[in-house]
Amino acid sequence: MAIFFRRFMGALALDAAAFEDIEADRHGDLQSVAVLLMACAAGGVGAIGVGATGLTSFVVGALMVLTAWLLWVGIISTVGTTTLAEPDTHSNVHELLRVLGYATAPGIFLALASMRSVAPLMIAIVCIWIVAAAVLGVRQALDYRSTARAVAVCAIALAVAVGAMAAVALLFSQNVS
Repeated sequence: MAIFFRRFMGALALDAAAFEDIEADRHGDLQSVAVLLMACAAGGVGAIGVGATGLTSFVVGALMVLTAWLLWVGIISTVGTTTLAEPDTHSNVHELLRVLGYATAPGIFLALASMRSVAPLMIAIVCIWIVAAAVLGVRQALDYRSTARAVAVCAIALAVAVGAMAAVALLFSQNVS
C-alpha cells in the first residue's frame, strides 16, 4: 500500500521518477487500473455539477471519463509509436497503460466539479493536470529524449479524442431533440 500511495502522490506531483518507477514495475497493472477507476468514479460524481442528477448521471459521467481515456490512450499509443517515434522508442502496451493509468490520478479532483459554481474551472484544471501527467508518463514509457515530443503526442491525441467525443455528444444531442 505504501508503494501505491507513493506512486499516486508522485503522479499528482508530476514527478518523473515516479513515472519511471511505475513503468518499470511489471506487477503494477492493477494499481494503475485502481487509479483509473477512482478517476472514473470522481468523474461520475462531478457530472452532478454540470447539471445532471441521479445514478444515471453518475454512470454516464464515469463512462465518459473511461471512454475518453481509452480513446486518448489508443491514439497516444498509435501516434507515439509510429508517427512520432524516436529511434530509441520501444513500446510495451503494459508499460504505457500503467503510466497513463497513473496519469489519471488528478482525475480524483473531478469530484469537486459536483459544486456547480466551480465545475467548469475544476474540469479545466484537472484536464490540464492530467495532460501534464500524461506527458511525463509518455516520455518515460516511450523512452523519448525530448519532452517536446511527448507534448506533441499528447496534444495530437487530445485534439483527436476531444473532437471524437464532441462529435459523439453532438450526435446524441441531436437524437434527443
